Amino acid sequence: MIAARAVGIRDEIAALKRERIIAAAVELFYERGYENTTLDSVAERLGVTKPFIYAHFPSKSELLAEICARGIASALRAMDSVRTLDMPASGRLAELGRRFVTAVLESQKHIAIFAREEKNLLPADFARISEMRRDFDRKLSALLAEGIERGEFRISDPRLAALAIGGMVSWAYVWYRPAGRLSLADLAEEMSALVLSMVQAGPADRPASPSATDLAATPRSAPRPRAARTPTTRPR
Repeated sequence: MIAARAVGIRDEIAALKRERIIAAAVELFYERGYENTTLDSVAERLGVTKPFIYAHFPSKSELLAEICARGIASALRAMDSVRTLDMPASGRLAELGRRFVTAVLESQKHIAIFAREEKNLLPADFARISEMRRDFDRKLSALLAEGIERGEFRISDPRLAALAIGGMVSWAYVWYRPAGRLSLADLAEEMSALVLSMVQAGPADRPASPSATDLAATPRSAPRPRAARTPTTRPR
């Protein structure tokens, strides 16, 4: 038991050291850019030697990948936290809106770094993070499709709606200011309402709106024939 406790403490210390390194790298990558930041500068910011960094991150590219993955990882946690809630699809989407906005804005610098530096990710890291983003989109699409099936959402294309919602919320990292007019909680509430508005959320007993397929299959009325003009005699 003593040995297991010692291993647990050692792991906690290692995790804390990793977090310190990541926090310093986030600030430097955000301020200077990835290419203008060296591991020496990260070590200098922390007041440690470079071997301290290498003990946890063998390369700068691995450190970049960890930072870039954190934004989408936090969004996925928000998604997974609402999927099993015992409430209608509209309630889960509203709660997702709040948690998704919070996750994005609490990871504001991580997402900004990913947007600027994804070109510097190794191909394997870029593929892994891209798959995480697709996983989020698939889960959001499934939630929207459920809401459509139950008559709670009046949209015809859940995949398109999922991309639109993801784009709106993710882009908030660009304009959000912590000292701005709205607190983070207030902003999350307002944007959650916008998400519900985008899908025209409402009671499940409403008549369903026609889908795009239904509209395309509906035959159009034949054009009404024009009445023949009565010839008039032009004055001479």
